[in-house]
Amino acid sequence: MSGVDSYDLANQLFKEKKWSCFIALMEKINFKWNLRFKYFSLRLKLLVVSYGFKKNILGREFPPILFTSSVVAMDDTVFLKDKSARIFHTLEAIGMWEKIAPHHKFVICDGSGYDFTNMIGESFPNLDIECLAFCNDSDKVKLRGKGFGEGEIILYALMHSRYLKESTSFAKCTARLWVDNFQACIQEWNGQFLCKAYFSNVFSFKLTTLKYIDTRFYLTDKFFYIKNFSHIHKNLSATQGLNLEQTFLKVLNERGLKNYIFKEPPVISGMSGGAGVYYNTSIYRRIKEVLRSKIIRLGLEYRNLFN
Repeated sequence: MSGVDSYDLANQLFKEKKWSCFIALMEKINFKWNLRFKYFSLRLKLLVVSYGFKKNILGREFPPILFTSSVVAMDDTVFLKDKSARIFHTLEAIGMWEKIAPHHKFVICDGSGYDFTNMIGESFPNLDIECLAFCNDSDKVKLRGKGFGEGEIILYALMHSRYLKESTSFAKCTARLWVDNFQACIQEWNGQFLCKAYFSNVFSFKLTTLKYIDTRFYLTDKFFYIKNFSHIHKNLSATQGLNLEQTFLKVLNERGLKNYIFKEPPVISGMSGGAGVYYNTSIYRRIKEVLRSKIIRLGLEYRNLFN
């Protein structure tokens, strides 16, 4: 391959964000042979810093993924209460994550005292996962809602997980769920916070409104989470209808944060604990979600909230 051909190919790979192919080409042809490839090297370093996940892009290290679990359903409003079923769907999701993100480290933290260590070790012997367990305050979960339980689980994981302590950022996903397009989501990383949000009346003539943040899955800088979200669950109230999703949105509005919504909507699959059914991720639903995102971004009111 000639120098010109190599340059054109590298330029195309870089623009398309095909990092593994780009790095492989650089190593093959020794990218220091030409000033133009030194320019590429500088651009890549700058991009790495802006993305935050430096070693992820270079294929050496990846942000850990935290699963929040509660085998015992402490919130009486959820449909899926059977312990065996909740364990089964958690393992089902972990099996999917093993295929979706094979190079990542995982942390599962269960707030009902269930230790997944032996079961996961037998089912996924090659998975790099840390299993934590503690007993949540069930009375407070009933009083403040399942968002309180989730907040306590994340707080416990941040204080006790070796993988989270070693990382400056992490992905959070509710146990029993997985994100089919996770790799596309992580390529959007902005170094601070990224999530999915729900807007009402997108396909109607009524006023489109941002209603709440989808807290099933998000990417976050660890210190950003600690500063802004780590204790807000303590003020939730199930009786007053003050839930975690709305409180997340309130905090983001108060901070005036921009560019925190995924441009490409995460495709969240798996078993809903609240409804007891699998989420609809059909092609029709995926197309609808993409159209929803594009329509909202065409307007001026919420455009700057998207990444």
